[in-house]
Amino acid sequence: MTDENPFAPPTPRAAVPPATPTTNGPHAPEGAPERATEELPAAGAMTTVPLTTVHLTTPPAGASGTPSDDAAADPQQPERTPSGQSAPRARRGRLGARSAVAVLLLGLVAGAGGGAGTYALLDGGPTARPADAALPEPAAGATHVDRPEGSVAAIAAAALPSVVSIEVRADQGVATGSGMILKAEGYILTNNHVVAEAANGADVTVTFADGHEQPAELVGATPDYDLAVIRVDETGLEPLVLGDSDDVVVGDSVLAVGSPLGLEATVTTGIVSALHRPVKAGEAAAAAFIDAIQTDAAINPGNSGGPLVNTAGEVIGINSAIAQGPGTTTATGNIGLGFAIPSNQARHTAEQLIETGTATFPVIGVLLDPTYQGEGVRVAEGPQQGTPAVTPGGPADQAGVRPGDVILSIDGRPVSVADELIVAIRAKAPGDPVTLQVRSDGDEREVRIVLEERSSGQ
Repeated sequence: MTDENPFAPPTPRAAVPPATPTTNGPHAPEGAPERATEELPAAGAMTTVPLTTVHLTTPPAGASGTPSDDAAADPQQPERTPSGQSAPRARRGRLGARSAVAVLLLGLVAGAGGGAGTYALLDGGPTARPADAALPEPAAGATHVDRPEGSVAAIAAAALPSVVSIEVRADQGVATGSGMILKAEGYILTNNHVVAEAANGADVTVTFADGHEQPAELVGATPDYDLAVIRVDETGLEPLVLGDSDDVVVGDSVLAVGSPLGLEATVTTGIVSALHRPVKAGEAAAAAFIDAIQTDAAINPGNSGGPLVNTAGEVIGINSAIAQGPGTTTATGNIGLGFAIPSNQARHTAEQLIETGTATFPVIGVLLDPTYQGEGVRVAEGPQQGTPAVTPGGPADQAGVRPGDVILSIDGRPVSVADELIVAIRAKAPGDPVTLQVRSDGDEREVRIVLEERSSGQ
């Protein structure tokens, strides 16, 4: 497992879980370096999956009915009086099968010859029908719904015009997702797994809130952060503002906006449920590592790439994955565990994609041992497929980290599985310094490392 693993979830594939996600990708070749898997702890593990679209169908409604039998409907025997005479039965309020058929036949006959007889039978005569069916109406000006600034309705009204639906048509099928207008000049931000096939020539179509469509081209994408920028030939668009995700706290109210199951312009509400969830999305050989915001706002297949908005109307995350129960490998629907890429990461990556078409990510230059079960995360003890456990001359090597060392924390944040360390590193930028707590042969020490830059695809 390496701290520089990439990610590229296929368009209709599944993607990330909380705490410890599960990968559904193909196995790496025998002897290949171990990579971080998207698995939660083995016990009670939950699988996170990418959000693909589902088409809803409504089966024709069926009807059934079984007439009752008169005898069976009234099995009571007649009661005897003291003189031995039979007491009269109490009348029943139910119609037997023959009575029901008689009413049905009568209705048909009346329908054939005119409705007057039927009305007289069922309504007791024309005078029993209401003369005026008008229902009460609210008094003029009496109804007022208060939708102040900051209300859900007001936030939704401001955000919806800047959220789009995205359709990608490839040879193997059609994938749909969501996106947000990033710049007035036609730039749109979405997930890489939504538009991944665009790199192979697939057609991308964007549908705007007012219903008009535009073809789009891929500007740049990175599987390492599951982000992509596309562009339409249009100007004067209204962009959403990327807020500061570092200011987000657990309990903040949020709105998720997008096109779940192809239902465009859908808004759901919830709160920020947790921060810094280490989420790994995509195939084992190419996975995105996300220091995710967790939310209980309903997120479903098709929400991928849509914004998670705070009460100020600012985007604090890009909705990317949902958790599913153990053994589930495809997105089946919301269970209140959704994950979003923090807006600060989205801003940094989007700027790189617009300016250069590619993005970079930070590494420390070590291979991690995925079989280690003790405290912290252990550096591999030897080379893997010709790759050294510690990159010679790399950041970790220069700081004195050696094969077999155990990394206990990064910047004071404890790590217990490899994905947590990788996600914590990916949340930084190349050139940032980090402090690792390292154990070597029972002795613990702090080491300072300056993160090195690696480009997507390397």
